[in-house]
Amino acid sequence: MQQKKERNKQNPLWFIGAAVMFLLSQLKLLLPLLKLGKAGGAIISMAISVGAYAIIYPWQFAVGVVLLIFVHELGHVLAAKQKGLPVTAPVFIPFLGAMISMKRHPRDAVTEAYLAFGGPLLGTIGAMAVFGAAYVKDSDFLYTLSYVGFFINLLNLLPIHPLDGGRISTAVTRWLWLVGLIGGLAFIIYRFSPILMLIWALFAYDLYKKYVKNRKHGEKRSLTLSFMIDAEPLIAQGYIIPGTEHKRDLSFTTYTDLKEEQQLVDIYWDSLDFRGTVPMSQPSIIHRVRLMGLPRVQKENGLQLEMLCLIDYSVHENDRYYEVPTAARWKFGAAYLGLAVVLLYMMWQVHELTGINF
Repeated sequence: MQQKKERNKQNPLWFIGAAVMFLLSQLKLLLPLLKLGKAGGAIISMAISVGAYAIIYPWQFAVGVVLLIFVHELGHVLAAKQKGLPVTAPVFIPFLGAMISMKRHPRDAVTEAYLAFGGPLLGTIGAMAVFGAAYVKDSDFLYTLSYVGFFINLLNLLPIHPLDGGRISTAVTRWLWLVGLIGGLAFIIYRFSPILMLIWALFAYDLYKKYVKNRKHGEKRSLTLSFMIDAEPLIAQGYIIPGTEHKRDLSFTTYTDLKEEQQLVDIYWDSLDFRGTVPMSQPSIIHRVRLMGLPRVQKENGLQLEMLCLIDYSVHENDRYYEVPTAARWKFGAAYLGLAVVLLYMMWQVHELTGINF
């Protein structure tokens, strides 16, 4: 009976359940951080990750790992700012790491690779700092933490989307994706990891969609959005307001803002004297814009109409995106390989000094 209890405690579902209970117990402490906006969301997700890791590892180690991931993500943010691309604050996902979202996609593979390289580069510097502190203090704890930092950044260099290595590969050669597809599967078989298996499966499916399923026509997608219209002036001017379930095709034009280097879609509804503008996150072919409903919303300043719209589009894959000067390919290739060698060497150094081997 005792052995059965021990086995249940080792079940991953037990860890997940315990993590949920911990987060619920700390919810009152995290709610005030919501007032901090984007920074508050990042802090909350960091706290959740620390709490989740602390269920399995000592809390000091959990804090250290999350901070190392934060330094990695900060590298992406700084690289994006250097290129003038707006990004969101980091969002931390327990046992998966963290991510930032770009409000506007890069225009070429060189920019994409530059943004991707910023994360493992600064992340490696952060792990180096921990290694230096471990050497000075002769601390096994800090050595272990630095090893994890090196491993996280090395893992991110695998040539698999959406990992950083998969994005850096766009500026070196897309044939590295094939290396990631085959080598990644071999690594997973050798050392099974559910998380890596999920990432690899998503990567394989993405390649299938891009080069097999949607090779000729592009991937078809839909974007849902809404606009608020002040109904009182329209009613006063005698406009006929359609019903809440009203559906129709809407007129639109699409163009590129050369200053912001972003595609915009202007949507028109002449019957209500409406015009709205939607920024697209990446170059797209717009097929259709539809009104899906017109619910009424009563607010303090009067009646509002909520236009529920659906944009049908397909991603425009421009081959020029992957046109990279030969010199740039060699630079990114050398930096990519060099950083991987440095990380492997540092992990070997920690192993030699402490015997740590994950």
